[in-house]
Amino acid sequence: MRRFNNTDIKKLKNGKNVYRSKIYPNNVFSDNDIYISTEDGDRLDLLAYNYYGNPNLWWIIAVANNIHDAPLSLEPGTILRLPADFTTVTNKMQ
Repeated sequence: MRRFNNTDIKKLKNGKNVYRSKIYPNNVFSDNDIYISTEDGDRLDLLAYNYYGNPNLWWIIAVANNIHDAPLSLEPGTILRLPADFTTVTNKMQ
């Protein structure tokens, strides 16, 4: 799944096309969610690849942890929740 596949495009007055803001569905909490403490060099895309098998799903971790407008890299020691059932979230995006 590509992050922008279902995102609307808006044409600006100057002729440029931009993606419209996307509101992501909330992640449902589960007893099966994984909690991790980040280490030096951890990034959202790498964590998504390691836990979900797809680096493009980094935004699921960002939404679950209220990370907005932040770089993909994280401070070591940051506690993150990784939703166990990420397929429910991705299905809502389609």
